[in-house]
Amino acid sequence: MRVTVRLFARLRDIAGAGELERPIAPGATIASVWRDLAREYPDFAQYERSISSAVNLDYARMDRAIADGDEIAFLPPVSGG
Repeated sequence: MRVTVRLFARLRDIAGAGELERPIAPGATIASVWRDLAREYPDFAQYERSISSAVNLDYARMDRAIADGDEIAFLPPVSGG
């Protein structure tokens, strides 16, 4: 199974891409995808407590199960004026 991961703001900068394709195991959750990304990109760890997530354009909690073909978005807090 595969999902598309969309990264925004600083996460996109850290990963060097705004969109990634990732394999997932059956029963995977948003949190498990996040943990895999944080292992690959250790600088993601600083955002773990403040990250927002979405599945298929709807905000979702990290414990939500994901399915083949889902699009997962991770959005760090942003500031602006």
